Amino acid sequence: MKAEELRELSIRELEERERELARELFNLRFQMATGQLSNHTSIRKTKKDIARVKTVFKQKQTMKDKDGA
Repeated sequence: MKAEELRELSIRELEERERELARELFNLRFQMATGQLSNHTSIRKTKKDIARVKTVFKQKQTMKDKDGA
């Protein structure tokens, strides 16, 4: 997932995407703990995607606050 794609989403969609990624990360960690996870890099990718979503969300919030002030 690219930041450009995320910038096209609304704030609500970003919040939903963050929740989905958090659930996915939980499931991946659970699979790793039970020995079912074969691709350990998926955890790192999911963490980076969450960080990307949070960054774009914060940028949108800041722009919204500036526009509203």
